[in-house]
Amino acid sequence: MQAEQEDRFQEFVRARWSRLVRTAYLLTGDVHHAEDLTQTALAKAYRSWRRISRTDNPEAYVRRMLVSCNSDRFRKRRVAEALTAAPPERAGRDEGAGRVEERGSLLAGLAQLPPKQRAVVVLRYWEDLSEAEVADVLGCSPGTVKSQASKGLAKLRRYPGLTADRTVSGGRGPGQGPRGEGHSHVPIQGRVQGGSR
Repeated sequence: MQAEQEDRFQEFVRARWSRLVRTAYLLTGDVHHAEDLTQTALAKAYRSWRRISRTDNPEAYVRRMLVSCNSDRFRKRRVAEALTAAPPERAGRDEGAGRVEERGSLLAGLAQLPPKQRAVVVLRYWEDLSEAEVADVLGCSPGTVKSQASKGLAKLRRYPGLTADRTVSGGRGPGQGPRGEGHSHVPIQGRVQGGSR
């Protein structure tokens, strides 16, 4: 890899590492697995960086690799998971004890979802991707995204600690959304707050 490409890759890693690890954590339920998964995806990206860096959205490409590497992990063997209330990094202000409990319940509920449903819910509502973007990342149709999101949210609604009359916010504080849009929300009842794409 040429020095200029190497510098661009290093800059990409520095800028995106925390967000990629946070997504990997939501997919794996374990800080160490999340870091390993992110490193694996970035190692694959490094080998193809010249091509990836020319795409419109290198982060989306690497995110797709992250989801794919996680799927490979499940194909090889069933991984025992235990999500905790504290993700690897806490962004934004302290949300108080109620928010921590809510987040803990949400993470535990996510751990109960099958891998594809979890990936759809995480990418659609936590990462705030559109249905088309999620379909592109997962290599499926937008209809499959809708179906998996509906099933995943239905399971979350039945999970203890997540009541049907509230919306549980994602892991970012104000202004911490991927596009600077603020909170992403997992709708426990009704539509996504902040509008659905």
